[in-house]
This record gives sequence, C-alpha cells and structure tokens, in this order.
Amino acid sequence: MKRPSFQFYPSDWLRDTALRSCSLGARGLWIDMICFMHEGNPYGHLKVGNKVILPSNLASMVGATLPEVEGWLDELRQAGVYELADAGEIYSKRMVRDEHLRNKRAEGGKLGGNPNLKVNHKVIHMVEKEVKQKQTPSSSSSSSSSNINIPPDGVSQEVWQEFIKHRKAKKASVTPLVIKGIVEEADKAGWTLENALKETVVRNWQSFKADWVTDKNATQSNVMAGVL
Repeated sequence: MKRPSFQFYPSDWLRDTALRSCSLGARGLWIDMICFMHEGNPYGHLKVGNKVILPSNLASMVGATLPEVEGWLDELRQAGVYELADAGEIYSKRMVRDEHLRNKRAEGGKLGGNPNLKVNHKVIHMVEKEVKQKQTPSSSSSSSSSNINIPPDGVSQEVWQEFIKHRKAKKASVTPLVIKGIVEEADKAGWTLENALKETVVRNWQSFKADWVTDKNATQSNVMAGVL
C-alpha cells in the first residue's frame, strides 16, 4: 500500500553538511525531488512508472528554467546528495535503505510471536543495525542514529575520539559523508585515513584536503579557509 507520508526530521535537514553547502535554490529543488521520489517506482527513485524524470521534465514540474534546474542538480551531485541508478535516474540511497528496512519490519510483524520464527527477527535486527550505521542525512526520511563513537576501519579509538572533539570545537558535524570526503582526499594524497585525521587535529584544520599536504606552495590562509 502506498504511504501518504514519510518522516521528516528538521534537525537532520539543518545539520546536513553536504546539503548546507548547496544554494537555497538547490535545497528547494531537493525537497521537491524527495517528494517526487516518495511517489516513485521503485521507491526513492526519480521515476514515473518506467519513465525516468529528466532535467527538462523536472524543470516543468517545479516551475523553473532548464538552466536553473541543471545548475542546482550539478550542485547536489557535487555535494554527493544523490546517486545515479544504472537506468540513469536519480535516487536517494537513504530513502531506498529506509524502504528496505520498513519492508523487513513489516515482514517481521506478519510473523507474529511464533517462536519457530525467531531467526527471522534476528535478521530484521541485523538489517536495522546495518542501515543505522550506513545511513546519511541527505534525505529527510529517517533520523540520523549512526553511532559516531565507533571509529572507521583502520582508525584507532584514540585518534577517532580526538577527531570528534576537534570537530565539535569547530562546531562541525561528523557524518558518514564527511568521513567519505576525507577518505577520498587521503587516497589522493597517498595517506591512510588515520594519518589524515591526525593531521587535521594537529594542524587545527576543519577537514583534510590532499592539496594541503602535497602542494608546498599552498599558503596558510588557503589551508585555514578549507571546508567540506
């Protein structure tokens, strides 16, 4: 049955670093896209039936010009707000994960209290845990419940806690998208994630960019101005 609504968490929307880096127009387009993807088939995809909603279609649907929509979409793409499916349509990874979790919960409810079906409940719990660990706040369909106290692979607990304290002091959030960006930059520089996080704390940077450690001509003012 098609749901008439979805959950929206204002705090997630306001604290999403990637989304905050986009213009007001791009954020306005994204909330409309979320609503369209709620109606999409499959759920979370920007499609009407089997037809992909193209930028030209989207421009007509939101009442904007094609250049405006293309510019906003590019902002959202560069910020990693949405993904592209094999068929070419835009989709929200988080909305797709939330829908998968909702279906698993629904299946668990149908099983009732039959003790012979406890394994199924265990599977549901594992799926729920996985979604909570991987989800990002790019769409507004569920809360951000990731446990930031658990360090990423290859990062010691000591370094991870120091990095979290450092980001809080900078009034910056620690989200999966933030860490993904640092991982990508660390890879460019040939650094491990742990060393990149150490360098960020030691040099009092808000984040980490490969250019800051590979370009010796970079000025200190440019380094301190870097944000995600």
